[in-house]
Amino acid sequence: MASPTVAANAYAALSRIMETGGAEKGGQSTGGPSFSALLKDAVGSVLDAGKKSDAQTMAMTSGKANVMDVVTAVAETDVAVSTLVSVRDRVIQSYEDIMKMPI
Repeated sequence: MASPTVAANAYAALSRIMETGGAEKGGQSTGGPSFSALLKDAVGSVLDAGKKSDAQTMAMTSGKANVMDVVTAVAETDVAVSTLVSVRDRVIQSYEDIMKMPI
């Protein structure tokens, strides 16, 4: 289960994205990040969380890390992967809905 800190960080990141990204004025982009950039950043953050989790696990096996740090890193990775899977499922569902639209 996600800790309140992890959830708060996720909501803060989403808030920053919503404030800066994707808005258009008069048909011109306001300079916000593109969808592909946001997607690349999201996948990169999931990979970083996985690497952190692996590093913490390896440090624990060598006796250099606390069990609580490993559990926290694994939980953060779980939340990141679950979020990524949810977004992927939603994108696929949206694509299927668009394909069902009459022309």
